[in-house]
Amino acid sequence: MRKLACLFGAVFFLTCSSGIVHAAALKKTVAVADFENKTNASGAWKIGTGMADMLTDSLIQSGQFIVLERQALNAVLAEQNLASSVRASKDGAGAQTGNIKKAQILVQGAVTEFEETKSSGGQGLSLYGVNLRNKSATAHVAIIIRLIDTTTSQVLHSQRVEGDASSGGVAFSANVAGVGFGQDGFQKTPMGKATQMAIDRAVQYIAAQMAAVPWKGKVIKVDESGMILVNAGAQSGMTSGQVLRLSRPGESVIDPDSGMELGQEATVLGTIIVSEVLDKYSKAKVTSLSSPAQAGDFVEALQ
Repeated sequence: MRKLACLFGAVFFLTCSSGIVHAAALKKTVAVADFENKTNASGAWKIGTGMADMLTDSLIQSGQFIVLERQALNAVLAEQNLASSVRASKDGAGAQTGNIKKAQILVQGAVTEFEETKSSGGQGLSLYGVNLRNKSATAHVAIIIRLIDTTTSQVLHSQRVEGDASSGGVAFSANVAGVGFGQDGFQKTPMGKATQMAIDRAVQYIAAQMAAVPWKGKVIKVDESGMILVNAGAQSGMTSGQVLRLSRPGESVIDPDSGMELGQEATVLGTIIVSEVLDKYSKAKVTSLSSPAQAGDFVEALQ
């Protein structure tokens, strides 16, 4: 099995003879903010929230990211506040404060075009209260996607993605006692298809850009046996044998004019290797460190 794995080293492994495994892709942590609607379109469907929900779902379905909830964050905070109040039972269950994860990258979007053009050929035929007529529709959606570093607030990448769809043929509709018939769900309409096409292209763009962003994690603690616990496990795509570079955070670099944090200096201490992978965290052993690891140290995947 190891020999077979080595044959595909360019994809999954870098070194096999030493037992060191380099995972092809650890999942990076992202969050999606509500999109800004810069179009004239409005109505019952909230475009900004709807787009963000669709992108969040598509990123989750891609299996390439750890996606954090941001649309319902206020509800999460409210539940935590309730759990910590005197009104909640103290049985140890329920929401706990201080555990909300921080995203490495924030995805923001702006909907710049959301248009549908409909045309009807002739008045059609009416038979027993049912109207038949030739109809066609063309939809166009455009979104600007931005990837923002949550530490520095710097926009790392920006791209416009589009989606187009059309339909045509005979449309059936009837109205009985005020109930509309012949109305497909949004996903089946040209506008729904164009929106999904733009979202799919946004996911492709995000995945391509995130591939160049280094995966980073942190040391949770060092146990009594000297085992180093890292805040990424099977859910993040961690594998046994993954080599991680360990560094210690130093002073933040602050822009004197804007007061913005530009980054953080760090001292590289050496490497550790993952020996056991659990669901949400992993255990690693020291391979070469100039100073003992401690909670809060940075870890970065070596690929």
